[in-house]
Amino acid sequence: MTFSKPTDSDNKHKAPTSRIPPDKHRINREAISKNALFVVNKLLQSGFQAYLVGGCVRDLALGIIPKDFDVSTDALPEEVEKLFKRSRIIGRRFRIVHIYSGREITEVTTFRGNLPHADDDHPHSVRSETGRLLRDNVYGPVEEDALRRDFTINSLYYDLKDNCILDFNNGFNDLNSRQLRIIGDPIQRYREDPVRMLRAIRFAAKLDFDIAADTSQPIFELSHHLSHIPAARLFDEALKLFLSGHGEKTYHLLKKFDLFKQLFPETSDFLDDPFTDRFIGQSLVNTDQRLAKNMGITPAFFFSVALWSPLQKRFQAIKKNNKPDAACLQEAAQSTIASQIASTAIPRRFTTPMRDIWHLQLRLPRRQGKRALKLLDHPRFRAAYDFLLLREECGDNTDGLGAWWTLFQEADSQKRKSMVMAIPSSSFKSKKRPRRKTRPR
Repeated sequence: MTFSKPTDSDNKHKAPTSRIPPDKHRINREAISKNALFVVNKLLQSGFQAYLVGGCVRDLALGIIPKDFDVSTDALPEEVEKLFKRSRIIGRRFRIVHIYSGREITEVTTFRGNLPHADDDHPHSVRSETGRLLRDNVYGPVEEDALRRDFTINSLYYDLKDNCILDFNNGFNDLNSRQLRIIGDPIQRYREDPVRMLRAIRFAAKLDFDIAADTSQPIFELSHHLSHIPAARLFDEALKLFLSGHGEKTYHLLKKFDLFKQLFPETSDFLDDPFTDRFIGQSLVNTDQRLAKNMGITPAFFFSVALWSPLQKRFQAIKKNNKPDAACLQEAAQSTIASQIASTAIPRRFTTPMRDIWHLQLRLPRRQGKRALKLLDHPRFRAAYDFLLLREECGDNTDGLGAWWTLFQEADSQKRKSMVMAIPSSSFKSKKRPRRKTRPR
């Protein structure tokens, strides 16, 4: 399917342009990805307009090294795809082109145009009954594209030809005053894409910016619109929110703006409990510290922490049926995960280790005989051990279990044997399994 470009006569409302010269901004051209430079230059040489845009320009202007680079152009997706061999058009809601160079992806978007009114019939723009954009392939000039972006600080365009920043929405001033401000009518923009509310929180936490009053106030009344967003997309947003190095601050902002419950509806019922609130907050402090040291993290650990309180509530309720603890926990885990997946679609590659971390909390107290050594060899032992220490740090009484496991890992074989022998037999009550009935031969 192809789309025609609008002419200048179609553009009735152009935003005023401000050009920020090189001596006024902090962008260091050497910090720009070579692949992004190649993409922009090739588009320019082919007769198209092309700019670096969005978060990469914002970060460069703040002296931050961007993680990725986006390009905006007047070339249609099909035209971009023809220019670059290793490229692919993706997306249904809004078609973009990914250009591949090794592991690096440069994302290229075509300038978006003014949206038709909600009651207009347009073949390339479709809205839901709540005003959410389901399809958005209306193209236009760069001036209209700037008005279609979410926040003013993300609507800056870097022109490689003269090293100037094009500013259509007073974004450079907001950048300098550290203000996050949405472009256009906040209510309409949040209705078009409710995820913008989460993005506002994420940028405010990452950049340590204040959210302008007119941008923040509608969030309280519109937060429920996030329930219309596909659970898979909200899972991706949750990873960006909590696992990008600013998780603790993001968590507190989400609570402040009543957005945390949209991602974790059941957990939000426990946030008045000091343990639950501290448990989640401290896990994010630890995650932020690990990311700062370039240490590995897994979403499974955070989600196992975030869902621990709802899991415990179910576990205690099921235990009243006199089932074995392991069976009770398995049932509680299945129910807890199934409920959470309705909000954030956690993939199985993470739910399986989550179950292991939870199940090992039952097994860690059982250290008699060879059990302790076997647990050390479990692939999730380290995550479960960290989970145990975090529980203790946040006020959960485990009778010194974490300290015991710390010493056990550091001890030699003889010391380990004596530690196991010193455990009172009353600390582990094993249930005798009924003998199997064998058929007579």
